[in-house]
Amino acid sequence: MDMYEKLESLKSNIRSLESVAVAFSGGVDSSFLLKVAYDVLGENVVAVTARSSTYPEREYREAVEFAESYGIRHQVIVSEELEVEGFSDNPINRCYLCKNELFTKIKDIAQKANLKNVIEGSNYDDLADFRPGLAAVSELGIASPLREALLTKEEIRVLSKEMGLKTWDKPSFACLSSRFPYGEKITVERLRMIDQAEQFLLDLGFKQVRVRYHGDIARIEIHEKEFAKLLNPEITQIIYTQFQQIGFLYAALDLKGYRTGSMNEGLHNKPGI
Repeated sequence: MDMYEKLESLKSNIRSLESVAVAFSGGVDSSFLLKVAYDVLGENVVAVTARSSTYPEREYREAVEFAESYGIRHQVIVSEELEVEGFSDNPINRCYLCKNELFTKIKDIAQKANLKNVIEGSNYDDLADFRPGLAAVSELGIASPLREALLTKEEIRVLSKEMGLKTWDKPSFACLSSRFPYGEKITVERLRMIDQAEQFLLDLGFKQVRVRYHGDIARIEIHEKEFAKLLNPEITQIIYTQFQQIGFLYAALDLKGYRTGSMNEGLHNKPGI
């Protein structure tokens, strides 16, 4: 099945849902899902975006701008993960705790708005990584139309470009909590450090960045094609100085480069994974 057939399958599935609340972060996948849902269901669609300390302000602004640009109804809620019991301890099932709390709130919103379903934007590629949040999605009866249509990240980008969505080449994003090794305490201050460090790299022109928290050390992940830029002595000094001002004692470049889920790479040695 090619991506256009998958797109038609997606539209058919969404049409059968009749009315939906879309969990909308403003990222590539949820933006694509929201626009397709709006094209199919029109006013029977509400986008729901959660604000929290794990969600950078730039992502929130872009989500608001996207919904406004198409005239899509948009509701913003507060969903502070650090207030969820056990979340700040950063256990292996951290994402489950987050998604369970988030989607419970979105289901309540959908019910009050007389919307029949809640949908979220995980794609087919997400099945290849360790994603405990998908268990909460399943338990709460949240639909995942992109996964059901077998749409991959690359296909979503291509289709988004053809649809004229400015998010088609937006860098991939995951909540800031994913920057911490499991078991490392997550705090508002540490989240702020990560947010500021990543924003600084983005402001320098790096396209896809992650700053992973390892105590005094900030481990920088960027695409390999941007290594030469970062290793320019002038740039490295600027980054080192700024990261120290943010609160990191050391800054290190990950020689494997950017990849999603790098904090999951050691999980095969853990029981039950």
